[in-house]
Amino acid sequence: MITRREFLKTGVGGAVLLVYRGLAGGSRAIGAIMNPARIAKYVVPLPVPPVMPSLSARGEPIDRYVIAVRQIRRQILPPGDPPTTVWGYGAVQDPGTFSSPGFTLEAVADRPVRVRWVNELVDESGGYLPHLLPVDPTLHWANPTDGPSGRDSRPRFTSTPNRYRGPVPLVTHLHGGHSADHSDGFPEAWYLPRARDLPAGSATEGSLYARFRAMYARTHGVSWSPGSAEFHYGNQQRAATMWYHDHSLGITRLNTYAGLAGFYLLRGGPADLPPGVLPGPAPSAGDDGRGPYHEIPIVIQDRSFASDGSLFYPGSRAFFDRFAGPYIPRSDLPPIWNPEFFGTAMMVNGRTWPYLEVEPRRFRFRFLNGCNGRVLDLKIVTDPMARRPVPAALPVWHIGSDGGFLPEPVRLGRILLAPAERADVIVDFTGLRPGTALYLINEAPDTAFPGDGHTPPADPATTGQVMKFVVRPLAGQDRSVPPDQLTLPSLTRIGQESRTRKVALLEQDSAVVHGAGPTAVLLGTLDGGRKARMWSDPVTENPALGATEIWEIHNFTPDAHPIHVHEVLFHVLDRRSFNGAARPPEPWERGFKDTVIAYPHQITRIKATFDRAGLFVWHCHLLEHEDNEMMRPYRVGA
Repeated sequence: MITRREFLKTGVGGAVLLVYRGLAGGSRAIGAIMNPARIAKYVVPLPVPPVMPSLSARGEPIDRYVIAVRQIRRQILPPGDPPTTVWGYGAVQDPGTFSSPGFTLEAVADRPVRVRWVNELVDESGGYLPHLLPVDPTLHWANPTDGPSGRDSRPRFTSTPNRYRGPVPLVTHLHGGHSADHSDGFPEAWYLPRARDLPAGSATEGSLYARFRAMYARTHGVSWSPGSAEFHYGNQQRAATMWYHDHSLGITRLNTYAGLAGFYLLRGGPADLPPGVLPGPAPSAGDDGRGPYHEIPIVIQDRSFASDGSLFYPGSRAFFDRFAGPYIPRSDLPPIWNPEFFGTAMMVNGRTWPYLEVEPRRFRFRFLNGCNGRVLDLKIVTDPMARRPVPAALPVWHIGSDGGFLPEPVRLGRILLAPAERADVIVDFTGLRPGTALYLINEAPDTAFPGDGHTPPADPATTGQVMKFVVRPLAGQDRSVPPDQLTLPSLTRIGQESRTRKVALLEQDSAVVHGAGPTAVLLGTLDGGRKARMWSDPVTENPALGATEIWEIHNFTPDAHPIHVHEVLFHVLDRRSFNGAARPPEPWERGFKDTVIAYPHQITRIKATFDRAGLFVWHCHLLEHEDNEMMRPYRVGA
C-alpha cells in the first residue's frame, strides 16, 4: 500500500534531504531543501508593495498600463543567504518596478483600467526562458508543443516523458473582477513570449486567444499584438481587495509559485468609506515607498528553498506519496504532478519571516492567502513558540472579505483564510508600550485542511510563525474611527433564486496501482447520479443571463476545498451535513464572497446572480487541484 501524504526527512547540515522509498524498498534522494529552522527570522522589515505607475496623462478618463512578466533575481531570504530567481510583474516603462509580488494596481470605482499584459520571459538575446519549475506534460494543460491542433489537451505518451522545457504560456486573471470574458484571463487564452527561437510547429497562443482578441477589438477598437493581451476592467463593482495572478491551463500552480501575483485595490463608490474614517495612509502613486503607512496589503505565501537559494518545487510524484513508478505506460499516475504541496518557510510580501514596526494606534491590514494549497489560521500572540492553541493577545476586527465590506465589524481572535481568500481587518495597537513584541502565528496544519480541529497545527518553529510586530513610539495622532464605532456601507442582499444547482467535488484514485491516489481531483454533477466531469467535457453549468441561482457544493473528498467562481460575487447561505443539519456562515463570511471553503462531507450553499454573458470558469483554488481537472468552464447566457 502506498501511504498518502508521507515522506521521510534526513538532516544534512544546513539542509533537509528529502528521500523516498521505491517500490522495491530502496531509498533514493529526490532533492535537498534548505532547513527552514536555520533561516533567520525577523531580521528584515516587511516590504510594502508600491503602487504600479500608470501611463495615463492627467485628465484621461481611463487608467492605462503596460505590465510585463520578466525573470528577476530578488533577496527573499535574509541577508547572507543567496538571492532567488523568480518571475515578477512590472511596468515596462520602468525596469525598477519588476517585483514579486507585483506592485499594487490602485483603481477607482467606475473608472476603467486597461492593462496590456506582456509575456517577456526571454533572455538577453531574445531566446525563450524555460520554466523555473518542473512542468508535468502528461496533464491536460496548455501544451504548446503539439501545435494548434494539439494545444490545450492531455497529450498521449507511450513512455514516461521528461519535464517540459519549452517556452512558457501566460495569461493573467483579475481575481474578484467583474469583467467581460475576453478580459477575464481564460485558461485557454494564454500566449507565448515573442522569442526568436520558438520551436517550429509549436502553438504560440491558446485555443481561445484569437476569439477573445477579435471580441476585444470589436468592443474596444484595440488589436492585441503577439506575446500579449490587453484587458479592460470596468470597475463597476464594490470597493474591495482583489488580486491578479497567472491562470494558464495546467500550470497555474507553477507560474504563481514562481512569483506571479499582486494586489488590485478598488476604492471609491457608494460601497466605500470616506477618506480618514479608516486607518491610513496607504501607499500611493509616486511616493517613495517608505511610509509610514497605516494601511498595508499583506500577502502570505509558503515556499521551500534549495540550498543555493533557488525555489524548490517537487519534480517527482514520489515527493507526495513515495510512488516511484512505474508511470506511463504501466500506470495512470502522473509522473511529476503532486496533488498537494506545502512549503517549509513562510514568506510575507516577498520576504521570509519579516518584522513590521507599528505605532500604538490602529492599523488596517488587507490580508491575502497567496499560498498554493496551505490554509492559514492566523492569530496575534506574545509567544510564537507557545503550546497550541494559543490565546490571542490582540483581537482583530474584520471589516471586509473578498467582495468588500461586511454588514458590520466583527471582533474575533483569529483570521481563517483558505488560498485566494482575503480579509480586510483593523488591528488596534493603542496602549501598547514601545518595544513590545507581538507575533502573527499560523495554527492551521502543515497538511491538507480537513477543518475538523483534530489535525496537528503547523510546526511552531517554522510554518507556525508568519511575521513579527514591534511597537515604536507614536508619531502622530490617530484620527481614524475605532472599529466598534464604525458604520460600514450598506449591503444589498441577493434576490430570490430561480434555480438550485447541485455540483460535486470528487477525487479519482488509480485504477492500476492499489491504494495510490489521487490521479486527479475533479468537479462533477449530481443530476441523475454522481458524475465526474473533466475540463474537456461539455459545459454543464449554464445559468441564463440575469438568473439568480443557488449552487449546492457537495464535497465527497476528505479535504476542504476553496471554491472560486469567476465573474460573480455570492452570498454564503449555510453549510449542511449530508444528513441535513445546517449551520450558518461564519461571521466573517456574511458579506460578498468570490471564494468559499467547502468542507469535507458537507454541502456548502452559495447564491449568486449571473449578470454578464460569456464563458468563464469555476474551480478549486488549491492550485495543484485546479491544474489537474478540478476546474470547469461555465457559460452565462446562450
